[in-house]
Amino acid sequence: MARSDRLFDIIQLLRAAKRPVRAVDLAEALEVTERTIYRDIAALQGMRVPVEGAAGIGYAMRAGFDLPPLMFDAEEIEAIIVGMALLRRTGDKGLQAAAHKVSGKIAAVLPPDRSAALDATRLQVSRWGVATDFRIDLGAIRRAIRDERKLRIDYTDERGRSSSRSIRPIAIVYYIEVVVLAAWCEKRRGFRHFRADRITDCQILKDDFKGEGESLRAAWNAEHQAP
Repeated sequence: MARSDRLFDIIQLLRAAKRPVRAVDLAEALEVTERTIYRDIAALQGMRVPVEGAAGIGYAMRAGFDLPPLMFDAEEIEAIIVGMALLRRTGDKGLQAAAHKVSGKIAAVLPPDRSAALDATRLQVSRWGVATDFRIDLGAIRRAIRDERKLRIDYTDERGRSSSRSIRPIAIVYYIEVVVLAAWCEKRRGFRHFRADRITDCQILKDDFKGEGESLRAAWNAEHQAP
């Protein structure tokens, strides 16, 4: 989790709490160490966020503190609702969890007269889509794409043939029924596409391809006309 995200989460946890929250409880909720929480609290106080308290006692947000409101109109809010709901169809549990957190953050900073518009029962999206029984972590693959790290994958094709190969992952394509990983295959020396449900094992390697991701995606888009 990025530090800016963690600071936001600390603010939200303290705003929602009815009594002082101990550093150990904040650390458990955010899956970090108590020392990290103490540093984050000091950082918030340095930014003049009215966090009061001390180590061993707990921390609380001074009454009246609020974050600047986000000014979305009704159409924009409904677009957010539908977009977040559509992520259920991807089968990517990491993105689904992130979408839930995004909705909570947006609700926390919407003006009171707009927050009711986030009621998801007004606009609903069917849950039909990609199956979620992947044997690999799509979140780890997305992280490898961001960090431009090579992957070692074990893959079984439509004929049941198994192979192991080193790839440079560049994109994930979410279709209605399948999720496809686009990559430069070092074994075949070209772009290849791998269905996520057919990847039986995936390991992030120490080797990277820093600075090449953007050019690889451009070449892949030109070659395959990716959507």
